[in-house]
This record gives sequence, structure tokens and C-alpha cells, in this order.
Amino acid sequence: MQFGYRCEDCELAVFPVTTRSELQWLRDRLHVVREVAKHSDGGLDSWMMEGFAFLDEHQGHSVLMVSRR
Repeated sequence: MQFGYRCEDCELAVFPVTTRSELQWLRDRLHVVREVAKHSDGGLDSWMMEGFAFLDEHQGHSVLMVSRR
């Protein structure tokens, strides 16, 4: 089973390759991740960048955690 984010406003979804708990962590601490990204030379893990980009693109929208088989 894969987990991801779905924007209720746009009906778009993304399923970064990571666990549900990591995606929840990213969404709950987005302000921290933004700050770390500003100061990170080596970049963030690819799942973080994918999730980060989706959450940024859908900022202010209702974004849910979803799963698929």
C-alpha cells in the first residue's frame, strides 16, 4: 500500500515513496522543512522534495493523507 497527499480543491494527488508516518511528519512540520531546505547544501531526500513541492503548490487548500493499493 502506498500513502500520499490529495488536494481536495484541485483533485490532484502525489504518492512519494516513503511511509505514512514520514508524510504526516512532513505535513505537520512544513515550516521547519522550509527552513532546513533554505540552508541545505546536499538537498533533502527525494520523497521530501516531492512532498514539499506538492504541499507548496497546494498551500491554502485542503490536503488530505490518502492511500492506494
